[in-house]
Amino acid sequence: MAWNNWTRKAAATMGSLALVGALAACSGGGAGAGGGAGAGEGESTAPEDIQVGVAMPTETSERWIADGEAVKSQLEAAGFEVDLQFANDDIPTQQQQIDQMITKGSDILVVASIDGTALSTQLQAAADQDIPIISYDRLINGTENVDFYVTFDNYNVGVQQATSLLTGMGLADEEGKRTSKEGKFNVELFAGSIDDNNAHFFWKGAMDTLKPYLDDGTLTVKSGQTKIEQAATLRWSQEEAQSRMEDLITAHYQGGKTKIDGILSPFDGISRGIITALSNAGYGKTIEAGLPIISGQDAEIASVKLIDDGVQYATIFKDTRKLATQAVEAVKSYAGGGEPEANDTETYDNGKKVVPSYLLDSDIVVKDNITSLLVDSEYYTAEEVKAGQTK
Repeated sequence: MAWNNWTRKAAATMGSLALVGALAACSGGGAGAGGGAGAGEGESTAPEDIQVGVAMPTETSERWIADGEAVKSQLEAAGFEVDLQFANDDIPTQQQQIDQMITKGSDILVVASIDGTALSTQLQAAADQDIPIISYDRLINGTENVDFYVTFDNYNVGVQQATSLLTGMGLADEEGKRTSKEGKFNVELFAGSIDDNNAHFFWKGAMDTLKPYLDDGTLTVKSGQTKIEQAATLRWSQEEAQSRMEDLITAHYQGGKTKIDGILSPFDGISRGIITALSNAGYGKTIEAGLPIISGQDAEIASVKLIDDGVQYATIFKDTRKLATQAVEAVKSYAGGGEPEANDTETYDNGKKVVPSYLLDSDIVVKDNITSLLVDSEYYTAEEVKAGQTK
Protein backbone atom coordinates (compact mmCIF):
# COMPACT_ATOMS: atom_id res chain seq x y z
CA MET A 1 0.00 0.00 0.00
CA ALA A 2 1.30 3.46 -0.81
CA TRP A 3 1.35 6.08 1.90
CA ASN A 4 0.79 9.27 -0.08
CA ASN A 5 -1.72 10.43 2.51
CA TRP A 6 1.13 10.94 4.91
CA THR A 7 3.16 13.09 2.49
CA ARG A 8 1.42 16.34 3.36
CA LYS A 9 2.41 15.74 6.97
CA ALA A 10 6.02 14.83 6.35
CA ALA A 11 7.15 18.15 7.75
CA ALA A 12 6.64 16.93 11.32
CA THR A 13 9.50 17.87 13.62
CA MET A 14 12.28 15.47 14.45
CA GLY A 15 11.13 15.55 18.04
CA SER A 16 7.69 14.37 16.98
CA LEU A 17 9.19 11.63 14.88
CA ALA A 18 11.20 10.51 17.87
CA LEU A 19 7.99 10.39 19.90
CA VAL A 20 6.42 8.01 17.40
CA GLY A 21 9.52 5.89 17.46
CA ALA A 22 9.21 5.63 21.23
CA LEU A 23 5.52 4.73 20.95
CA ALA A 24 6.22 2.01 18.42
CA ALA A 25 9.15 0.66 20.45
CA CYS A 26 6.96 0.44 23.57
CA SER A 27 3.95 -1.12 21.93
CA GLY A 28 5.05 -4.66 22.81
CA GLY A 29 3.07 -7.68 21.68
CA GLY A 30 -0.35 -7.70 20.07
CA ALA A 31 -1.61 -5.93 17.02
CA GLY A 32 0.93 -3.14 17.23
CA ALA A 33 4.06 -5.24 17.47
CA GLY A 34 4.65 -5.28 13.72
CA GLY A 35 4.91 -1.51 13.45
CA GLY A 36 7.72 0.93 14.01
CA ALA A 37 8.63 4.44 12.99
CA GLY A 38 9.58 4.52 9.34
CA ALA A 39 9.27 0.75 9.09
CA GLY A 40 9.59 0.02 5.39
CA GLU A 41 6.11 0.67 4.08
CA GLY A 42 6.09 4.44 4.50
CA GLU A 43 6.95 7.45 6.55
CA SER A 44 6.24 7.77 10.23
CA THR A 45 3.99 10.60 11.35
CA ALA A 46 3.53 12.00 14.85
CA PRO A 47 0.23 11.08 16.58
CA GLU A 48 -0.74 14.72 17.09
CA ASP A 49 -0.60 15.17 13.32
CA ILE A 50 -2.95 12.26 12.66
CA GLN A 51 -6.73 12.25 12.80
CA VAL A 52 -8.44 8.90 13.33
CA GLY A 53 -12.06 8.49 12.27
CA VAL A 54 -13.94 6.02 14.50
CA ALA A 55 -17.31 4.83 13.16
CA MET A 56 -19.49 2.92 15.63
CA PRO A 57 -22.87 1.38 14.72
CA THR A 58 -25.18 2.56 17.49
CA GLU A 59 -25.69 4.07 20.92
CA THR A 60 -28.74 1.90 21.61
CA SER A 61 -26.46 -0.82 23.05
CA GLU A 62 -24.32 -0.02 26.06
CA ARG A 63 -21.69 -2.34 24.61
CA TRP A 64 -21.09 -0.06 21.60
CA ILE A 65 -21.06 3.06 23.77
CA ALA A 66 -18.33 1.42 25.86
CA ASP A 67 -16.39 0.45 22.72
CA GLY A 68 -16.54 3.96 21.31
CA GLU A 69 -15.45 5.57 24.55
CA ALA A 70 -12.63 3.04 25.06
CA VAL A 71 -11.22 3.51 21.55
CA LYS A 72 -11.48 7.30 21.74
CA SER A 73 -9.90 7.61 25.18
CA GLN A 74 -7.01 5.28 24.36
CA LEU A 75 -6.30 6.99 21.05
CA GLU A 76 -6.36 10.42 22.69
CA ALA A 77 -4.08 9.18 25.46
CA ALA A 78 -1.62 8.14 22.73
CA GLY A 79 -1.79 11.65 21.26
CA PHE A 80 -4.10 11.13 18.26
CA GLU A 81 -6.94 13.43 17.23
CA VAL A 82 -10.20 11.47 17.16
CA ASP A 83 -13.49 11.90 15.28
CA LEU A 84 -15.94 9.47 16.94
CA GLN A 85 -19.39 9.01 15.37
CA PHE A 86 -22.35 6.73 16.20
CA ALA A 87 -24.81 5.88 13.40
CA ASN A 88 -27.96 4.85 15.35
CA ASP A 89 -28.15 1.57 13.44
CA ASP A 90 -28.91 3.47 10.22
CA ILE A 91 -26.82 2.45 7.21
CA PRO A 92 -27.13 5.72 5.23
CA THR A 93 -26.10 7.63 8.37
CA GLN A 94 -22.96 5.53 8.76
CA GLN A 95 -22.14 5.93 5.08
CA GLN A 96 -22.48 9.70 5.39
CA GLN A 97 -20.41 9.80 8.56
CA ILE A 98 -17.53 7.94 6.92
CA ASP A 99 -17.75 10.18 3.85
CA GLN A 100 -17.46 13.18 6.15
CA MET A 101 -14.51 11.68 8.04
CA ILE A 102 -12.65 11.32 4.74
CA THR A 103 -13.59 14.83 3.63
CA LYS A 104 -12.49 16.32 6.95
CA GLY A 105 -9.08 14.72 6.68
CA SER A 106 -9.11 11.53 8.71
CA ASP A 107 -5.87 9.65 8.07
CA ILE A 108 -6.89 6.26 9.48
CA LEU A 109 -10.38 4.76 9.83
CA VAL A 110 -11.60 2.38 12.54
CA VAL A 111 -14.99 1.04 11.44
CA ALA A 112 -17.54 -1.12 13.25
CA SER A 113 -20.05 -1.57 10.46
CA ILE A 114 -23.82 -1.85 10.71
CA ASP A 115 -24.02 -3.87 7.50
CA GLY A 116 -20.72 -5.43 6.51
CA THR A 117 -21.56 -5.20 2.81
CA ALA A 118 -22.80 -1.60 2.63
CA LEU A 119 -19.60 0.46 2.77
CA SER A 120 -17.80 -0.39 -0.46
CA THR A 121 -18.13 3.10 -1.95
CA GLN A 122 -16.86 4.81 1.18
CA LEU A 123 -13.95 2.44 1.60
CA GLN A 124 -12.95 2.81 -2.03
CA ALA A 125 -12.82 6.58 -1.49
CA ALA A 126 -10.62 5.99 1.54
CA ALA A 127 -8.34 3.62 -0.35
CA ASP A 128 -8.00 6.15 -3.16
CA GLN A 129 -6.46 8.49 -0.59
CA ASP A 130 -4.30 5.71 0.93
CA ILE A 131 -6.23 5.76 4.21
CA PRO A 132 -5.73 2.51 6.16
CA ILE A 133 -8.99 0.86 7.21
CA ILE A 134 -9.25 -1.16 10.42
CA SER A 135 -12.38 -3.27 10.69
CA TYR A 136 -13.49 -3.27 14.32
CA ASP A 137 -15.18 -6.41 15.69
CA ARG A 138 -17.54 -6.74 12.70
CA LEU A 139 -15.82 -7.82 9.50
CA ILE A 140 -16.46 -5.61 6.47
CA ASN A 141 -17.30 -7.83 3.51
CA GLY A 142 -17.14 -7.69 -0.28
CA THR A 143 -14.25 -5.27 -0.65
CA GLU A 144 -10.48 -5.37 -1.03
CA ASN A 145 -10.27 -2.16 0.93
CA VAL A 146 -9.98 -3.58 4.43
CA ASP A 147 -6.44 -3.61 5.78
CA PHE A 148 -6.80 -5.18 9.22
CA TYR A 149 -9.41 -6.72 11.51
CA VAL A 150 -9.50 -6.66 15.31
CA THR A 151 -12.06 -8.90 16.98
CA PHE A 152 -12.69 -11.71 19.40
CA ASP A 153 -12.57 -15.36 18.41
CA ASN A 154 -16.16 -15.27 17.22
CA TYR A 155 -16.50 -18.97 16.47
CA ASN A 156 -15.40 -19.70 20.02
CA VAL A 157 -17.90 -17.14 21.34
CA GLY A 158 -20.61 -19.28 19.73
CA VAL A 159 -19.10 -22.39 21.28
CA GLN A 160 -19.19 -20.66 24.67
CA GLN A 161 -22.82 -19.60 24.22
CA ALA A 162 -23.87 -23.17 23.48
CA THR A 163 -21.66 -24.55 26.26
CA SER A 164 -23.28 -22.22 28.79
CA LEU A 165 -26.70 -23.43 27.64
CA LEU A 166 -25.69 -27.07 28.03
CA THR A 167 -24.03 -26.42 31.38
CA GLY A 168 -27.09 -24.65 32.71
CA MET A 169 -29.26 -27.63 31.76
CA GLY A 170 -26.77 -30.03 33.37
CA LEU A 171 -25.82 -31.68 30.09
CA ALA A 172 -22.20 -30.49 30.10
CA ASP A 173 -19.67 -29.56 32.74
CA GLU A 174 -17.83 -26.25 32.95
CA GLU A 175 -15.23 -27.48 30.46
CA GLY A 176 -17.93 -28.38 27.96
CA LYS A 177 -17.63 -32.13 28.44
CA ARG A 178 -20.83 -34.14 28.29
CA THR A 179 -22.21 -35.33 31.62
CA SER A 180 -24.12 -38.52 32.38
CA LYS A 181 -27.45 -36.67 32.63
CA GLU A 182 -30.11 -38.18 30.40
CA GLY A 183 -33.49 -37.03 29.19
CA LYS A 184 -35.15 -35.08 26.42
CA PHE A 185 -35.13 -31.29 26.50
CA ASN A 186 -36.96 -28.65 24.49
CA VAL A 187 -34.85 -25.76 23.23
CA GLU A 188 -35.29 -22.86 20.86
CA LEU A 189 -32.59 -21.05 18.91
CA PHE A 190 -32.00 -17.35 18.29
CA ALA A 191 -29.33 -15.85 16.02
CA GLY A 192 -28.06 -12.32 15.52
CA SER A 193 -28.62 -9.98 12.61
CA ILE A 194 -28.15 -11.80 9.30
CA ASP A 195 -26.24 -8.84 7.81
CA ASP A 196 -23.63 -8.97 10.58
CA ASN A 197 -20.77 -11.28 9.65
CA ASN A 198 -20.16 -12.13 13.31
CA ALA A 199 -23.66 -13.57 13.65
CA HIS A 200 -22.69 -16.38 11.27
CA PHE A 201 -19.57 -17.25 13.27
CA PHE A 202 -21.54 -17.24 16.54
CA TRP A 203 -24.19 -19.46 14.98
CA LYS A 204 -21.73 -21.96 13.51
CA GLY A 205 -19.80 -22.28 16.78
CA ALA A 206 -23.01 -22.79 18.71
CA MET A 207 -24.59 -25.23 16.27
CA ASP A 208 -21.41 -27.31 15.98
CA THR A 209 -21.47 -27.61 19.77
CA LEU A 210 -25.18 -28.48 20.00
CA LYS A 211 -25.20 -30.86 17.02
CA PRO A 212 -24.43 -34.11 18.91
CA TYR A 213 -27.27 -33.39 21.34
CA LEU A 214 -29.66 -32.54 18.52
CA ASP A 215 -28.63 -35.56 16.48
CA ASP A 216 -29.25 -38.07 19.30
CA GLY A 217 -32.55 -36.49 20.34
CA THR A 218 -31.41 -35.17 23.70
CA LEU A 219 -32.36 -31.71 22.45
CA THR A 220 -35.44 -31.00 20.37
CA VAL A 221 -36.29 -27.73 18.66
CA LYS A 222 -40.07 -28.02 18.66
CA SER A 223 -40.51 -25.14 16.21
CA GLY A 224 -38.21 -26.83 13.72
CA GLN A 225 -36.49 -23.49 13.18
CA THR A 226 -32.88 -24.64 13.00
CA LYS A 227 -31.59 -22.49 10.13
CA ILE A 228 -29.93 -19.15 10.78
CA GLU A 229 -32.34 -17.47 8.37
CA GLN A 230 -35.23 -18.65 10.57
CA ALA A 231 -33.57 -17.74 13.85
CA ALA A 232 -32.05 -14.39 12.83
CA THR A 233 -32.91 -11.19 14.71
CA LEU A 234 -32.58 -8.10 12.52
CA ARG A 235 -30.32 -5.45 14.07
CA TRP A 236 -30.10 -7.63 17.18
CA SER A 237 -33.42 -6.08 18.25
CA GLN A 238 -34.76 -6.81 21.72
CA GLU A 239 -38.29 -6.02 20.54
CA GLU A 240 -38.06 -8.36 17.57
CA ALA A 241 -36.71 -11.13 19.80
CA GLN A 242 -39.62 -10.67 22.21
CA SER A 243 -42.12 -10.80 19.36
CA ARG A 244 -40.60 -13.95 17.87
CA MET A 245 -40.51 -15.64 21.28
CA GLU A 246 -44.18 -14.79 21.81
CA ASP A 247 -44.99 -16.36 18.44
CA LEU A 248 -43.00 -19.50 19.28
CA ILE A 249 -44.79 -19.90 22.62
CA THR A 250 -48.19 -19.53 20.98
CA ALA A 251 -47.51 -21.81 18.02
CA HIS A 252 -45.42 -24.58 19.59
CA TYR A 253 -45.75 -24.50 23.39
CA GLN A 254 -49.52 -24.30 23.94
CA GLY A 255 -49.35 -20.67 24.93
CA GLY A 256 -47.01 -21.43 27.81
CA LYS A 257 -48.31 -24.83 28.97
CA THR A 258 -45.48 -26.88 27.44
CA LYS A 259 -42.06 -26.73 29.07
CA ILE A 260 -39.09 -25.00 27.43
CA ASP A 261 -35.80 -26.07 28.95
CA GLY A 262 -33.31 -23.81 27.22
CA ILE A 263 -32.91 -21.00 24.72
CA LEU A 264 -29.79 -20.16 22.77
CA SER A 265 -29.48 -16.37 22.68
CA PRO A 266 -26.51 -14.63 21.04
CA PHE A 267 -26.86 -11.22 22.74
CA ASP A 268 -28.04 -9.87 26.08
CA GLY A 269 -30.59 -7.49 24.54
CA ILE A 270 -32.14 -10.44 22.70
CA SER A 271 -32.07 -12.41 25.96
CA ARG A 272 -34.01 -9.69 27.78
CA GLY A 273 -36.67 -9.67 25.06
CA ILE A 274 -36.96 -13.45 25.33
CA ILE A 275 -37.24 -13.26 29.13
CA THR A 276 -40.03 -10.69 28.90
CA ALA A 277 -42.01 -12.90 26.53
CA LEU A 278 -41.53 -15.97 28.71
CA SER A 279 -42.45 -14.20 31.94
CA ASN A 280 -45.58 -12.74 30.34
CA ALA A 281 -46.55 -16.25 29.22
CA GLY A 282 -46.34 -17.61 32.76
CA TYR A 283 -42.94 -19.27 32.76
CA GLY A 284 -41.95 -17.50 35.97
CA LYS A 285 -39.67 -14.65 36.91
CA THR A 286 -36.53 -16.67 37.71
CA ILE A 287 -34.88 -19.92 36.66
CA GLU A 288 -35.89 -21.44 39.99
CA ALA A 289 -39.51 -20.40 39.34
CA GLY A 290 -39.60 -21.96 35.87
CA LEU A 291 -37.72 -19.82 33.37
CA PRO A 292 -35.59 -21.84 30.94
CA ILE A 293 -31.81 -21.60 30.80
CA ILE A 294 -30.94 -18.61 28.59
CA SER A 295 -27.51 -17.66 27.24
CA GLY A 296 -26.33 -14.22 26.13
CA GLN A 297 -23.39 -12.09 25.06
CA ASP A 298 -21.67 -8.78 25.86
CA ALA A 299 -22.08 -8.76 29.66
CA GLU A 300 -24.41 -5.77 29.55
CA ILE A 301 -24.97 -4.49 33.05
CA ALA A 302 -28.75 -5.03 32.95
CA SER A 303 -28.20 -8.69 32.07
CA VAL A 304 -25.39 -9.12 34.58
CA LYS A 305 -27.90 -8.11 37.26
CA LEU A 306 -30.37 -10.62 35.82
CA ILE A 307 -27.70 -13.32 36.09
CA ASP A 308 -26.94 -12.27 39.65
CA ASP A 309 -30.67 -12.42 40.41
CA GLY A 310 -31.09 -15.91 38.90
CA VAL A 311 -33.12 -14.78 35.88
CA GLN A 312 -30.71 -15.11 32.93
CA TYR A 313 -28.24 -17.98 33.24
CA ALA A 314 -25.13 -16.72 31.45
CA THR A 315 -23.51 -14.19 29.16
CA ILE A 316 -20.23 -13.98 27.25
CA PHE A 317 -17.81 -11.30 28.44
CA LYS A 318 -15.80 -9.67 25.68
CA ASP A 319 -13.62 -7.07 27.38
CA THR A 320 -14.00 -4.04 25.11
CA ARG A 321 -11.01 -2.39 26.76
CA LYS A 322 -8.75 -5.10 25.32
CA LEU A 323 -10.38 -4.85 21.91
CA ALA A 324 -9.92 -1.08 21.93
CA THR A 325 -6.27 -1.56 22.87
CA GLN A 326 -5.68 -3.78 19.85
CA ALA A 327 -7.35 -1.25 17.57
CA VAL A 328 -5.11 1.48 18.98
CA GLU A 329 -2.02 -0.70 18.52
CA ALA A 330 -2.99 -1.19 14.88
CA VAL A 331 -3.39 2.58 14.47
CA LYS A 332 0.05 3.10 15.99
CA SER A 333 1.57 0.63 13.55
CA TYR A 334 0.10 2.42 10.54
CA ALA A 335 1.14 5.79 11.95
CA GLY A 336 4.64 4.41 12.36
CA GLY A 337 4.78 3.44 8.70
CA GLY A 338 4.44 -0.28 9.34
CA GLU A 339 1.84 -3.03 9.40
CA PRO A 340 0.01 -4.39 12.44
CA GLU A 341 0.88 -7.87 13.62
CA ALA A 342 -1.85 -10.47 13.04
CA ASN A 343 -2.36 -13.69 14.98
CA ASP A 344 -4.79 -15.08 12.38
CA THR A 345 -4.24 -14.90 8.62
CA GLU A 346 -6.58 -17.68 7.50
CA THR A 347 -10.05 -17.42 9.08
CA TYR A 348 -11.64 -14.17 7.99
CA ASP A 349 -12.35 -14.23 4.27
CA ASN A 350 -14.58 -11.29 3.37
CA GLY A 351 -15.36 -12.54 -0.13
CA LYS A 352 -12.59 -10.52 -1.74
CA LYS A 353 -9.59 -11.28 0.46
CA VAL A 354 -8.53 -12.98 3.66
CA VAL A 355 -8.18 -10.08 6.06
CA PRO A 356 -5.25 -10.28 8.49
CA SER A 357 -6.73 -10.32 11.97
CA TYR A 358 -5.99 -10.09 15.66
CA LEU A 359 -8.28 -12.32 17.76
CA LEU A 360 -8.96 -11.97 21.48
CA ASP A 361 -10.35 -14.45 23.99
CA SER A 362 -13.71 -14.19 25.77
CA ASP A 363 -15.16 -15.63 29.00
CA ILE A 364 -18.42 -17.25 30.11
CA VAL A 365 -20.03 -15.30 32.95
CA VAL A 366 -22.40 -17.04 35.36
CA LYS A 367 -23.60 -16.00 38.80
CA ASP A 368 -20.63 -17.55 40.63
CA ASN A 369 -17.91 -15.68 38.69
CA ILE A 370 -19.41 -12.20 38.29
CA THR A 371 -17.10 -10.86 40.96
CA SER A 372 -13.91 -12.48 39.71
CA LEU A 373 -14.45 -11.64 36.02
CA LEU A 374 -16.27 -8.31 36.08
CA VAL A 375 -15.83 -6.64 39.47
CA ASP A 376 -12.24 -7.58 40.27
CA SER A 377 -11.19 -6.48 36.77
CA GLU A 378 -12.92 -3.12 37.44
CA TYR A 379 -15.18 -3.50 34.41
CA TYR A 380 -18.12 -2.92 36.76
CA THR A 381 -18.38 -2.15 40.45
CA ALA A 382 -20.33 -4.33 42.86
CA GLU A 383 -22.77 -1.44 43.30
CA GLU A 384 -23.38 -1.26 39.53
CA VAL A 385 -24.08 -5.00 39.38
CA LYS A 386 -26.56 -4.70 42.24
CA ALA A 387 -28.29 -1.71 40.62
CA GLY A 388 -28.22 -3.09 37.08
CA GLN A 389 -26.89 0.15 35.66
CA THR A 390 -23.60 1.97 35.39
CA LYS A 391 -22.90 5.29 37.06
